[in-house]
Amino acid sequence: MSETIASENSLVLYKNRPARVKHVGEKLDIELDSGEMQKVRPKDVVLLHPGPMRSLNELRPQPGEMEAAWEILAGSTTTLRELADLIYGAFTPATAWAAWQRVAEGLYFRGTPDRIEACPPEEVAQKQATREADAAEKRAWVTFLDHVHSNQIAPEELRYLREVENLALKRTVKSRVLRELGREESPENAHALLLDLGYWDHTVNPYPQRFGLTTSSPTLEVPDLPDEPRVDLTHLPAFALDDQDTETPDDALSLERNRLWVHVADAAALAAPGSAVDLEARARGATLHLPERIVHMLPDRATQQLALGLGEVSPALSFGLDLDADAERVVGLELTPSWVRVTRLTYEQVEARLDDEPFKRLYHLAQVYQAQRQKSGAVQIELPEVQVRVIDEQVILRPVLPLKSRMLVQEAMVMAGEAAAHFAIERSIPLPFATQEPAQMGRQPETLSEMVALRRTLKPRQYKSAPAPHAGLGLDAYAQATSPLRRYLDLVVHQQLRAYVHGEKLLEASEILQRIGAAEAVTGSVRQVEELSDRHWILVHLLRHPDWRGEGIVVDQRGPTGTVLLPELALETRVHLSTDLPLDSLVRLVLTGVNLPHLDAHWRLEK
Repeated sequence: MSETIASENSLVLYKNRPARVKHVGEKLDIELDSGEMQKVRPKDVVLLHPGPMRSLNELRPQPGEMEAAWEILAGSTTTLRELADLIYGAFTPATAWAAWQRVAEGLYFRGTPDRIEACPPEEVAQKQATREADAAEKRAWVTFLDHVHSNQIAPEELRYLREVENLALKRTVKSRVLRELGREESPENAHALLLDLGYWDHTVNPYPQRFGLTTSSPTLEVPDLPDEPRVDLTHLPAFALDDQDTETPDDALSLERNRLWVHVADAAALAAPGSAVDLEARARGATLHLPERIVHMLPDRATQQLALGLGEVSPALSFGLDLDADAERVVGLELTPSWVRVTRLTYEQVEARLDDEPFKRLYHLAQVYQAQRQKSGAVQIELPEVQVRVIDEQVILRPVLPLKSRMLVQEAMVMAGEAAAHFAIERSIPLPFATQEPAQMGRQPETLSEMVALRRTLKPRQYKSAPAPHAGLGLDAYAQATSPLRRYLDLVVHQQLRAYVHGEKLLEASEILQRIGAAEAVTGSVRQVEELSDRHWILVHLLRHPDWRGEGIVVDQRGPTGTVLLPELALETRVHLSTDLPLDSLVRLVLTGVNLPHLDAHWRLEK
């Protein structure tokens, strides 16, 4: 039949829809069921019935015995004419179209108008089961959407939210659920919906997974410490000063006459360049410090072996800094693997002992060194800080106090980094040098608003394989060298220094650049995730304290809206101030709402 030439008023199939031929020529003029007229080639249509058919309105549903016809034709083939006659008792345009619809739906029959095959019973049964399941799924989907609108979904409907969760975690960029609800397909909207439906609660921190960071520490096998000579410095009292909840202390201080010892966990002893431990650390870039957990850069066994003060004695790479008579400059550096006996203390404990030795002398050295750096243009920014910790799902906010003991340690670490940089420069040891271009700064900032303004102009820190000034620290060369358990590029510094001490082959500058690139590819995400996670948990704290109110300081104002810094939360927020206020004005704020998915909180001035 498909080869028969269509005539006027015949019924044809065009793009799977019925059409009536109105004129036959080089092309056919056909009328579509939409009422539209179209010119087509004869080969573009399939003849279903020769007609005559005066109107497509004749194609009405027809009563017939389809299943009986299927049973009769089981295992055989037929034509459209015969099938229409068998099902409907006649071959008319209406029955031809009705029969063809049964063939097109593919349940009982399949084929072409010239050759129609009855489907085997087992195939029909399988198709019926599939179609019934599809129909049930469509009904379940409609019911689910109704339940979403009422924020009450059934347990069996949770499966529909997996795609929403994938969008909230940025595993995908699409969500059928959000699209059907008429909402923008964004991670924030997905997060909000999951909260509304109770699929997530406020304790879910999406940011590590959203940035593709692992939330478990590495479990690689770690070698034993190499059997190598180490200088015994256990006779020197060594002190590791840290916050009270620090798990892996990686630096400690000793004084020996006019020498300051900075002992650093000897991480490179267990993480040789190119080893599995080194490659894993490179892929992570840094330890991930989240309020709810710490995800270590190195395997736990390595940190347990290396962290200072966890055992009676600890292996270290010790930096012996010889100072000039005024304690302003490092005039010599002895670098040696060592054994040290470390006492762990908190900053608060040392703060109460600053009049006792050796802390009094250590603090004096820190003051002199800091003053010298500031003369060289070092930037001093002291903004409120808060440590955010989550213990048993309770959010604990601890202010980071500007303690002298904390400054003491910071200055000693900077001093060691400067000494390591010059040690490497003098011996042509390639290192990842930390550098920073100068900021446009006149005098040192004094007020919080001035510090915030200056912070916005600071150039980002850069790592280079050749030395360059670090203007922010006021140093002409600097290499971070005191946190090899937590920062990969510190570990690279240690690998190079150990190789030099042992007379082994050094990494070349090109290899250092490769490691800088690999680390920076991930450490930016690590820092961003830490900042976003802190903000997330601070907002969770506010959600649990909806009546929160406190003091803020205006640090910027443009028009009626200003930026207010809340010292208690170390949080900056935009607030409608309604009137011009001098910068650094103190205001009282009242919390009016929290939008956790968008990491936003809303405030008003207290009346």
